[in-house]
Amino acid sequence: MPIKKQTKSDKKHKTKAISSLSKTSKKNKSAKTIDEKTLVLPQNPSEIEVLYEKVCSILHEARSNVVRHVNFEMVKAYWLIGQAIVEHEQKGQERAEYGEQVIKLLSERLTAQFKKGFSKNNLWYMRQFYLVYAEKLHALRGELSWTHYRLLLKVDKIEARNFYEQEAIEQNWSTRELERQISTLFYERLILSKEKRKMIAQARNKAEKYTPDDLIKDPCMLEFLGLKESSTLSESKLESLLLSHLQEFMLELGKGFCFVKRQQRITIDGDHFYIDLVFYNRLLRCFVLIDLKVNKLTHQDIGQMQLYVNYYTRKMTEEWENPPIGILLCADKNDAVVRYTLPEGQQQIFASKYQLYLPSEKELAEELRRERSLLSLHKNLDKKES
Repeated sequence: MPIKKQTKSDKKHKTKAISSLSKTSKKNKSAKTIDEKTLVLPQNPSEIEVLYEKVCSILHEARSNVVRHVNFEMVKAYWLIGQAIVEHEQKGQERAEYGEQVIKLLSERLTAQFKKGFSKNNLWYMRQFYLVYAEKLHALRGELSWTHYRLLLKVDKIEARNFYEQEAIEQNWSTRELERQISTLFYERLILSKEKRKMIAQARNKAEKYTPDDLIKDPCMLEFLGLKESSTLSESKLESLLLSHLQEFMLELGKGFCFVKRQQRITIDGDHFYIDLVFYNRLLRCFVLIDLKVNKLTHQDIGQMQLYVNYYTRKMTEEWENPPIGILLCADKNDAVVRYTLPEGQQQIFASKYQLYLPSEKELAEELRRERSLLSLHKNLDKKES
């Protein structure tokens, strides 16, 4: 059968058909791509937000770890620098002038080479750092910065320094918070408060890891309120100021506190009573009730707190929780009145004086010595009475 030759017209029609088919194929392919993209998009835009937040959290944590690691490496470097300085001094002349000259020359050369961080004062801190933490390089903590350690070096008593170091780690104290706790003799006030309550407390369970003695401080420092000692102060104003400085107040209170409510109303047979501040302490597993008194504490005030504590014990405390604690935060108090108003050996109600200004360390230390003298006097009186 003879093959039919293609005419120009046939070629033209065939080219149009191929072109049309190609366009249709491209359209279908494009449509398919759009459909595929549509399929992978989340139905709910918040899903992307959740993913975004998660990724940001991972990056922030990674960056924090990097910064913490770098800071810790610098802390270790400063310890090693201190070691090098001390070992150099031991090989040299045993004179103070020699040590000062070494520090001066070393500071000048290091500052010229590395710029900041190597002043004479800072090099002296590095030297002291090694002397205080000698043979403890492995015990240095990554949670603490060089500024933390510089503040700790100012604490002379080993027990107090160890206490502040552990608390700074556990409570994640900033350098500002650590400085505040050291300057207010937080450790000494806590120890003195424990001694006071041991005088009137029954022998406590030694297996108990955390007790009310571990959180009550007397005096309680409220210098962060910015008030003058002569300021006219009402209980409602003091309450409002404490709530506006809640973070600082909880730092002063101590570990494990969670704020619950202000002016908590309780009703007993139709009579209404209001508790100034209610907290919960997760370490003690109990409510902490705080009543504010801007005048000298009276036995009526103590009786009122006893009412609050009894109500919370019977109505608000679950079986797995410990009995509530009441704290009377007052401008002044008579310890003898407190002792004779409360049942002997009770461990639920405490009175603590507040101070609106931050005394000097000398003044505060003198106050603590005075309190210890009174404590010793009360012990002797109790022995004579018994």
